[in-house]
Amino acid sequence: MTSAAPKYWEDFHVGETDVHGVHVITEEEIVEFARTFDPQPFHVDAEAARASHFGGLVAAGAHTFALCMGLITRNEAHVSAGRGASGIEELRWLVPVRPGDTLTAQSRVVDAWPSERVADRGTVVHEHELVNQAGEVVLRFRGRGHWARRSPGPERAEAG
Repeated sequence: MTSAAPKYWEDFHVGETDVHGVHVITEEEIVEFARTFDPQPFHVDAEAARASHFGGLVAAGAHTFALCMGLITRNEAHVSAGRGASGIEELRWLVPVRPGDTLTAQSRVVDAWPSERVADRGTVVHEHELVNQAGEVVLRFRGRGHWARRSPGPERAEAG
């Protein structure tokens, strides 16, 4: 998103895409995250990781998810009318993330509808991906987010 104006539910359209940012992951951050949250040998010990089925150090899945969410949030949250989220679906780790990988977060709107219970908000479903420098999708998930509406009223024709 390039605009500094808030983005409301009415501004999301099925099929639109956003690129949220890029992050180069380091060995140090992989180890630091894993020591606290997922201290398996292939996340915290380079030598043990080389002997593992991964053949080298890899980031924890929770780390790649947190990294993706950070890129999305820093891009959207400060200029959005977001009202939280109700869940994540279909979370998949598809390719290991390794030190030096350049990761790009991107999203596509797959559905949107106005709330039946809260007139001043609507739901948007995004499919989010984290893609490495080789174009491989390393992480994919769907998220349901809630967004303020500019004004309650009839739903948009293109909302799914």
